[in-house]
Order: sequence, then C-alpha cells, then structure tokens
Amino acid sequence: MQHLIIGLGETLWDLLPTGKKLGGAPTNFTFFASQFGNEAYAVSALGRDALGDETIEVLQQHELHYWMPRVDHPTGTVEVTLDDNGIPSYDIKQDVAWDHIPFTPELEELAQRSNAVCWGSLAQRSSTSRRTIRQFIERTPKNCLRIFDINLRQHFYSREIIEDSLQLCHILKINDEEIQIVAQMFGYEGLSMEEMGQALLNRYSLSYLVLTCGAIGSYIFSSAETSFLETPRVKVVDTVGAGDSFTGTFCSAILKGLTLREAHQRAVEVSAYVCTQAGAMPPIPDHLRSF
Repeated sequence: MQHLIIGLGETLWDLLPTGKKLGGAPTNFTFFASQFGNEAYAVSALGRDALGDETIEVLQQHELHYWMPRVDHPTGTVEVTLDDNGIPSYDIKQDVAWDHIPFTPELEELAQRSNAVCWGSLAQRSSTSRRTIRQFIERTPKNCLRIFDINLRQHFYSREIIEDSLQLCHILKINDEEIQIVAQMFGYEGLSMEEMGQALLNRYSLSYLVLTCGAIGSYIFSSAETSFLETPRVKVVDTVGAGDSFTGTFCSAILKGLTLREAHQRAVEVSAYVCTQAGAMPPIPDHLRSF
C-alpha cells in the first residue's frame, strides 16, 4: 500500500562550505519518505526568484511531489558551517517565503487524504505559517500519524509553540541537546535521558518518543517498551539530513507495519549511511529501501 506522507514547513537552501544544497527538515523528511515508495509531498512556499525556480528544478530531479506556492518574499537560505566532526551550525535568514505559507482549499484537500504529517518548531516562528500548520494538522484524518520533529534552531522557538505541538502529535522526534532545553522548560532537570523521555511520553500520551543522541546511539520509547541502539561507526562526511532520514525511515516503517524494534533498526542504518554522504538528500541504496 502506498501512503500519502507530508513534510510541512521550511524549504530552503543550505549554503554549505562545499556549495549550496536544497534542504529544510520537512523537505528532507519528505525526500526520505519518498525513498520507501510513498507518495510524499513537500509543503512550503517559495519566492518569485531564481532560487525558487532552482528549488522546483531540484524537486523535480528528485521526483518529489510538492505544494509550494510562490509568494512575495525571497526563497529561504541558511548559512551552514561545519565543525571538525562534521556537525553543522546554522544562520537562518528571516522573513522568507516559508514564513508565509498560505492555507488554501488545495492544501486542505491534501490534509484530508494524509496518512502521516511531519512538522517542526522552526516554521512556526511566523504567525502565518504557524496558523497554516495548525489548520493542516487539524484537518488530517483521525488515523493520520502526526510527527513533531522539534528541530530547535537559534532562538526560533518558545514554550507555547512546543507545548501546542506536543498536544497535537503522536510521535515526538528530539535529540539529546533539545531534550535538555525542553527538560529545563518543563521542570525535568536532573533526570536521566531515559527518565526525561518517559516523562514526556507519559505527559503528552505519545505513541512514540524518538530520542537521538548523536554518536552514542538512539532511543525509541513507547508505553509498552523501550528500544536503544548504538550508532554505527562510519566515516562521517557531514550529518546534514541524518536526523531527517531517521524520522522519514521510522515513519515509513511504522506505516508499513514493522515493529518498533524493526523500524528503529532500519532508521539507524539509513541515518548512518546518510552521514557518509554529502548534503541533505542522498539517494538510499536499494538494500536499505526494501522492508
């Protein structure tokens, strides 16, 4: 069965030391979801500019579905620098196209057919896109898998934005640095990673909480079990897109009916592979795409 999976939020160009690459967490997520045979749509907005034209060209090259109206703001860009371990830091430009995603009848129709949707906190920094994201989520079917990939960047988040999304989602995807910030916000300081994960899982009645801890490993919590897997040792080129590949793989595997542990294992394998490749959207080898 082919599932309709939506990545909702920022589409932007990562301006890397090696050149520019199309990215944005929801768009990266959509690309990886599409690698498993899903009908995946990247939903965002683009400027009426050359970068907007180039974005559409790249999406078409990747054979990605997209819903991205052109608006009177520039296409988003991010200055990306990498440390000695390939870990990125970001300078995200403001008041760009994805800050102005409109909600339209066409987008509502897409929401009503969705089997899964993934969004984050970053695109909610503007009132327009935040309102569109919420309207979209509220119009998805009851059995639609709602994934909040928290994706805290710079100062573009607040307790209100995080809590609202936690109340809407079924799956929270968070990393070890982000969970410390959330723990401080919600009074969970002093707890272990496992204790913080379980506390958030229970507080918001989540189906799953995905906690990635970089080179150490990753956890997936549910009410029935906890899975921990070490991160494979690979030669890292950069980690851009690795977390999004984890989320897209895990979502696809769960929709295909894999167990928590099976879905976790495949997500770890795919994200490790992505770390060995340059840029946010490397194609996944055939042996990792078949469930």
